[in-house]
Amino acid sequence: MSAETMRAVVQDGFGGAERLRVERVARPVPLPTEVLVRVRAAGVNPVDWKTRTGSGMADLIGAPPFTLGWDVSGVVEEVGFGVTVLKPGDEVYGMPRFPHAANAYAEYVTAPARQFARKPATVDHVQAAAVPLAALTAWQAVVDTARVTAGQRVLITAAAGGVGHFAVQFARTLGAQVIATAGAARHAWLKELGAAEVVDYTTTRFEEAVAGVDVVLDLVGDGQDDSSTRALKVLRPGGLLIAVPAGVSPELAAAAEAAGVRVTPFLVEPDGAALATIAGLIDAGSVVVEVERTFPLERAAEAHAHGETGRTRGKLVLTVGD
Repeated sequence: MSAETMRAVVQDGFGGAERLRVERVARPVPLPTEVLVRVRAAGVNPVDWKTRTGSGMADLIGAPPFTLGWDVSGVVEEVGFGVTVLKPGDEVYGMPRFPHAANAYAEYVTAPARQFARKPATVDHVQAAAVPLAALTAWQAVVDTARVTAGQRVLITAAAGGVGHFAVQFARTLGAQVIATAGAARHAWLKELGAAEVVDYTTTRFEEAVAGVDVVLDLVGDGQDDSSTRALKVLRPGGLLIAVPAGVSPELAAAAEAAGVRVTPFLVEPDGAALATIAGLIDAGSVVVEVERTFPLERAAEAHAHGETGRTRGKLVLTVGD
């Protein structure tokens, strides 16, 4: 096949997973300060299938046709003018361009060099591709936004998912007492990751079991059973709710003010420096990466269908190249 083309997952309209199909498209060319990365694996995230249906980041990446995906692990193939931090042959991982289109479900991507970091040396490309978006979300929420400190009580909802299982580990490494919500089958695993307590959301309302919390990282949102609004009840006065998937509605903001607590929306940003720090934690054995299942690029639709069940432990990953 021509070196000027590549395989990529393309969708020509908003809708179900059946919209995803592999086509040959033009291979991107790195601009100044950018690198061309040969993708070995691409992570799959909830924002991917939300965008596929027309929500998520659809307003920012524009109308179809487009290629989904932001999580990348691969090898630098070429560097643009001015790049000094990476060179061809470097193994890297990253979450380029988010929330704008990164086109990660493809054999090659281009992006600013500093939005990548060197891949953790102790994991393969599949595991590395599971890290960037989920781990950066957890890191920027727990470390940068909440500024969690030792001894604080932190509640993390949907803790067994991609973002959640990293957030549990980051909060634990900071010395926090972590309370997680998950189905019973995930409890033992989450305690291994560092949760001091796990609430079974299928049998217990977390606000009936938890109180006096300093920080809530809500990864469910008010769109599902008023999770963020309910979370206000467990916070201590002045405590902080980080509302990730649905943001902060005027109603939620008013309820937080009335309750004497703080609330903030959140959106993850590319951050190569943070990824370098996270890679160090992974290589040191302080943080582990959970990949439930992999799919070849041609089965991206199946990966989406599996993810949309909402029952994934950790992450799903597309394998792209050798």
